[in-house]
Amino acid sequence: MTAETRTPGSPAPTSVLVDAEAEVLGSAAGTAARRALLAHPALLLVGIVLASLNMRAALASVAPLVSEISGAYGLSATAGSLVTSVPVLFLGVGALVAPWLGRRFGAERVLFAALLLLGVGILARVLPSVYALYGGGILVGTAIALLNVLMPGLIKRDFPDRAAAMTSVYTGAMIAGATVAAAAAVPLEKALGGGWEGSLGFWSLLAAVAALAWLPQVLIARGRTGHEVRAVPSADARPVSVWRSPLAWQVTLFMGLQSLWSYVLIAWMPTIFTDHGMSRSTAGVVFAFNNLIQVAGAFVVPLLAGRMRSQRPLIVLVTTLVAAGYAGLMVAPVEGAWLWSAVLGVGQGGAVGLALTLIVLRAGDAATAARLSGMAQTVGYLLAAAGPLAAGALHQATGSWTLPICVVLAVCATALGVGLLAARDRKV
Repeated sequence: MTAETRTPGSPAPTSVLVDAEAEVLGSAAGTAARRALLAHPALLLVGIVLASLNMRAALASVAPLVSEISGAYGLSATAGSLVTSVPVLFLGVGALVAPWLGRRFGAERVLFAALLLLGVGILARVLPSVYALYGGGILVGTAIALLNVLMPGLIKRDFPDRAAAMTSVYTGAMIAGATVAAAAAVPLEKALGGGWEGSLGFWSLLAAVAALAWLPQVLIARGRTGHEVRAVPSADARPVSVWRSPLAWQVTLFMGLQSLWSYVLIAWMPTIFTDHGMSRSTAGVVFAFNNLIQVAGAFVVPLLAGRMRSQRPLIVLVTTLVAAGYAGLMVAPVEGAWLWSAVLGVGQGGAVGLALTLIVLRAGDAATAARLSGMAQTVGYLLAAAGPLAAGALHQATGSWTLPICVVLAVCATALGVGLLAARDRKV
């Protein structure tokens, strides 16, 4: 992205590169580094796709194994739900520090460090200790938060004219990673000796490969930080405070509510099926199918959103599909499992793609996109973290999935309301 600056007495503005995370004007070395990065778009694209594959894989790989993990440690349903809730909680906590880290060290360095941290967290979860299980979840959630928050700003910065298309690419890759992880969880468990530890630990390899792909970006961008100066706004510039913007809160609440319904499914969909008599392996395959279908929604909906001035029709579409799928899980969970998984998949994938696209579309520039991303994902994931825990507690208290699903249906209705407001053709 570019901005114009003028020095006293200069006849015309000069175009300089602006760092999306830092909101600073680049030094000569920083500007050269940015141009070097953009001169290798294929390298950057590979890094984005590999990083995106890691954004849900470490979470989705747990869901088919929750009952086995809970049995190994003697966990109740509520305590077992923390295996998936703790990482989601720290998606919100980690999002608090992500913008500061991006400003201090640059997106490339932080993304590289996040991938390394993710690999460490995945391995920590398989150590023979319940404390390591939860501690590893904290590291996993924090690492994914850094990836989640910095990616929209990086895309807005480096692909300002193709932001919606690039959003569809990275959300599609994110869900594809979750699909493969969910489908492979039980087969990997069997292939690696029959223990859930090997199945979970395997995904540290994906994080390592992605970190290796980001290393060239770190080396190319090494001169980008440390010598920049804070950009001085023009006299008629209006400082943007996303925390005081009603539109920013509407985008944030839609992000949080759609994340809540998705993470309830990530945590409990296989268990809902097995509780109604489906085998564990079949439940894992249906869950993987759900993630696979999400790729279509996550890829197509952002492309459509980028061509529409108002995204209200898409808000209605995705929330209706999710509500219909959840209602199906309540009425005929096993008989219609494949149908409900497909309906939910299109709705879930479309909703997450739309939520991330709204961050980009409602922001007027890359700096605002980075701040809005940080706000939406901080508040949104803190809200979403309550979903798996509350669903597990309600299920434990009632012995049924009816009440938890009814609560999620109320979440869908609320998401529809705030989403219609967030989808208006306005800027934060």
